[in-house]
Amino acid sequence: MKKIKNYQSDISQFLHELKEKNPDLHNQQINGRLRLWDRVDEEKQTHEFKQRKKIKQPSYVYSAYGKKAS
Repeated sequence: MKKIKNYQSDISQFLHELKEKNPDLHNQQINGRLRLWDRVDEEKQTHEFKQRKKIKQPSYVYSAYGKKAS
């Protein structure tokens, strides 16, 4: 069987052309992956948000808080 040198599939050709047309594509992919998979900062921000927004709840939530019973 004869091997074909320098063969590129249609998909490989498409990807090479795409990268030539958009040279910043690689950096965009890296930033997208970081945004999708790097959850450490997001978890920290969520925890900080919950701490700042925490409202003290009365001990018995069904009572008339701050109102006199009739």
